[in-house]
Parts: sequence; C-alpha cells; structure tokens
Amino acid sequence: MSEKLCVVMPVYNEQEAIVAVLEKWDAALKVLGIDYEIRPYNDGSKDNSLAVMKDAAARLGVSINVRDKPNGGHGNTILTGYRDTVADGFDWVFQVDSDDEMGPEKFNELWSRRMEYDFLVGIRDGRKQALPRKVISFASRLSVRLFYGRSVWDVNSPYRLMRVSAFRDFYSNIPLTTFAPNVILSGLAARYRLRCFETRVPQHDRTTGEVSIKEWKLFKAAVKSFWQTIAFSFSSAAFCTGK
Repeated sequence: MSEKLCVVMPVYNEQEAIVAVLEKWDAALKVLGIDYEIRPYNDGSKDNSLAVMKDAAARLGVSINVRDKPNGGHGNTILTGYRDTVADGFDWVFQVDSDDEMGPEKFNELWSRRMEYDFLVGIRDGRKQALPRKVISFASRLSVRLFYGRSVWDVNSPYRLMRVSAFRDFYSNIPLTTFAPNVILSGLAARYRLRCFETRVPQHDRTTGEVSIKEWKLFKAAVKSFWQTIAFSFSSAAFCTGK
C-alpha cells in the first residue's frame, strides 16, 4: 500500500502567485507517482486568494483540497494543517509556503530518503537576509540548541517533510497560538532523537506580493517566538510526547 502525503501550504494574500504555485507542485508530484493531496489553507486572505484557489482546484482535480479558515497567522495555520493530517490518516506531511520562493525541484531528494528518516528539511540556500533577520535566525537556532539539543541547521525552514507517526503528539501539544511552531518542532526532533536529514534547497526572492511581517514588527514577533520556544521547552507538554 502506498504512503499518503499531504502538502500543507499556508496562504495569505497570494492571489498573484498561488495558482502557478499549485500548478507547479501538482505537476511535480504527479511525475513522482506519489499518493498525495495538496491542501492550501486560506488564512483569512483579504484579496482574491480563496476564489482563485477554488478555480484552480476545480480545474486541476481532487489532488487540490482548498481549506478556508479565519485569520490566525502562519503558525496557527500550519499547526491546523498538521493536526488535520493526523485526523485524516496521512503518513507524511510536507510543509511549504505559498510565496514560490522554494520550488519542488529538490523535493524528490527528501522523498526518496524518507524511509531512513523521520524529519527531512531543506536548508534555504541563497537566502538574502537583512541584518535583523540574520540575528533572528541565529537566535532561533541558538534557543533550540540550548533548550532542546542539537537539531537541524535551518530550524524554521518552511520546506520540511515529517513522518506523521513521529510528530503526531507534538502537533497536538503545541498551542495553536504559537507564533513559530516549526522552531519548536525542530527542537522536539532533537530532544526525542528523531532521525533527521538536511539538504540545500535554492531560495529566490518573491516576484509577487509582499512579506506578511514588516520589518518594524519583526523584532516584536521574534521576541514572542523566542520566549514561546523557551517556555515550551520547560512545559509538561514537551516531556510527555515521543515516537
């Protein structure tokens, strides 16, 4: 019996890019012969993202399952998607963002190695970061290493393939209000010694839309993420789960 893959893709105000992104991923996964479903989660977009996704799904077929939810932010949206994959019996979940900064070209490298690992991550290669974002990335990586253990390098990468059976309890225990659950999940992978693999995946700047977090909000968001990551590491939820 083939393993079932769910692609969780958070979407917020991406009407200009999302159709091409869905088409690209749908075509790539079809070529690989995977039993898959792509789930773009509309996170209360204020533009036409939901409508254009529904049109694309009607044209592309049952492999695209559009989900709509009130705005809750990136963290809330991907956690909702992760929890849904548990409830719906998927074997693997792959999370990728909808901004087209990272394409499917390297996905098969992760998928082809899945039997040996529980957690397979694409390191963002060629990423151009201003100094504030570099500091935040460093702080996230440091907080994971200090409070959870040595994990993957790109702890907040939005290009990650996870074995659902290894992560299912983590998904349910991380609060839906968490700003950056992917950072905590990287930490839990270290704490529970999950089998991890990393490879470099090209990242290019977006050509449409705009980032959802402006620079002036960035440090506030980073502080929130930093303290949530540390607080969770000491919570009972972080110690009552495992493979």
